[in-house]
Amino acid sequence: MKIKSIHIYSRDGRRRDIYFKLDGLNIITGRSSTGKSALSDIIEYCMGRSTFNVAEGVILDKVAWFAVIYQFPIEQILVAKPAPKPGFSSCSTVMLRRGKDIAPPDFVDLRLTDDDEAVESLLSRLVGIPENKTAVPIDNSRESYNANIKHTLYYLFQKQTIVANKDQLFYRQNEPFQPQAIKDTLPILLGVSSHERYLLEQELRTAQRDLRLNAKLLEQANNAIDTAQERAIGLLSEARAVGIRLVDNETGEVVETLRSALTWKPAPVPEDDIERVSSIERELSDQREERREIQKRIDAATQYAKRAEGFESEAAEQRDRLTSIKALPKNAEGVWQWPFAQENLAMEGPIAAALLSELSSLEKEMTMVEGERPHLDAYLAEQRDKVRLLLDAIRNNEIELASAIAANEAIAAVGDRNNAAAKVVGRISLFLENLVSDDVKRHYQSEDRRLRRKVEDLQRRIGLDDTGERLTSILNNISSHMSGYITTLDGEFGEFPARLDLQQVTVVIDRPGRPIQMHRTGGGSNHLAYHLAALLALHRYANTNGQPLPRFLLIDQPTQVYFPSVEKYEATGGSIERTEADADLEAVERLFKMLFDFATIDAPGFQIIVTEHANLRNDWFQSSLVEEPWSKPPALVPEDWPDGP
Repeated sequence: MKIKSIHIYSRDGRRRDIYFKLDGLNIITGRSSTGKSALSDIIEYCMGRSTFNVAEGVILDKVAWFAVIYQFPIEQILVAKPAPKPGFSSCSTVMLRRGKDIAPPDFVDLRLTDDDEAVESLLSRLVGIPENKTAVPIDNSRESYNANIKHTLYYLFQKQTIVANKDQLFYRQNEPFQPQAIKDTLPILLGVSSHERYLLEQELRTAQRDLRLNAKLLEQANNAIDTAQERAIGLLSEARAVGIRLVDNETGEVVETLRSALTWKPAPVPEDDIERVSSIERELSDQREERREIQKRIDAATQYAKRAEGFESEAAEQRDRLTSIKALPKNAEGVWQWPFAQENLAMEGPIAAALLSELSSLEKEMTMVEGERPHLDAYLAEQRDKVRLLLDAIRNNEIELASAIAANEAIAAVGDRNNAAAKVVGRISLFLENLVSDDVKRHYQSEDRRLRRKVEDLQRRIGLDDTGERLTSILNNISSHMSGYITTLDGEFGEFPARLDLQQVTVVIDRPGRPIQMHRTGGGSNHLAYHLAALLALHRYANTNGQPLPRFLLIDQPTQVYFPSVEKYEATGGSIERTEADADLEAVERLFKMLFDFATIDAPGFQIIVTEHANLRNDWFQSSLVEEPWSKPPALVPEDWPDGP
């Protein structure tokens, strides 16, 4: 994409044309206030930007329409836009025309046919920007967006205020959010972010969204299943309380029994159902009394067990003491005897007999107690099971009682049992309709596993992408040419490697021991060298490797840094003599020669447009002039054009 021509139209239908060479260096030089700097604003205005930034004055007063013809390899695109209406600073409607060889239209043929969005889409597609999304982390607060032709503007214009600005490298970099946009979109324009990665990230976002939705459905299903039985029992009791005849299911499942309520038809019924409430209350009273009786038996058995444990402990201790009798010494014949007694007093003595009898009795009682222990434990377990069953029955009856009371209250409120029954049937129908089956739950669980595997696989495939390494390699390739351009322009630190730092959006000089960023260097000529080195190296890479950047660069007044003052620079006015008298002529020639060589040697076919005050007598410079120096303002807009209303 290059600039074939720029056209402006007067309010009375006249047209002013400026044609450019598609390859090589184009120079427009002349006096101040002749409209040179407005050319970049006109081009940008006709590239899909609605805001028109041309300063108030002759151009806005006299020009009714602006048009630019863009050259692509096999076709041309005309974009024409009217000037913003009085009191407005923007316009988003355009005339769009495509063709192999387009001639600028006459004023009477100008018609609004499209808008800036169509221009943006068409130019993005023709310049070769692939379908894409910026690589924004999924958990990041900012949203992902498409890189398009408007994101190439940073690298197409070096306007007067930034061409030697130490704090700003690219056009619009000083505006809110633009530095982040540069970081997000430049990798795409350099061919780092592939279309395949874009598709994978889109698929991952969709899979993660589906996973979150399915997880919510699974949670709702689990909650519904957990409370379904209790709700079903309550509805069953309500149905019976209002006289709905239910058919018990063979399996005893409450939910299936509830389904029979859907066949209910209104019928004459008693006005209330006090007897059912009383029946449930009596049953509850009996159950609670039975539970108390069983609890008493449990408490008694527990106390008995505790006392038996105490007896067992004391008896065991006494038995151990009595057993120690048998450990007393024996006489010389091996017969047991009492210590400190005559030798013939053995186990047959009355004291020994009494003690041994007591020991035998204790052993029998211990055996009896130990034998009863398993029976006691089994008894306690049986009674506790009965208590648990009773508690479940009591809880179910309490639910039924509450529902029955509520149903009776509903009957009293509506004054008619059939109305109450109809409401209960409605609630039963809604309950059954929203009832989550085990099959549905299993489906959600299966989907959860499938989606989790899909998300993990997509994350793995995206993680295998070498985007970071490729971007580093490309930036290194771009940076490899920067030092040469800095040296050519006699910039400071040209002997050290220079690089484009995308994170800080600046130029960095890798001086041994301490890297130096552009804003920490001095001198406008140095800053100009760093700017042009970065832009030329960037375009050289894009041009050589076929990346989707337009093949033109517009530089506004770059040689101002080579004049002793702004006044002397502006006074040059396109004069060769004034340029030679006031400028650092060698530096000016070096700059333009480098640009000339870049478009013919480094990046053949590249288009550079320079608007200037300086003028050189070199043949190659004069051959690059687009028109004769604009010496009498206004040169862009003829003086005899009428002013607007």
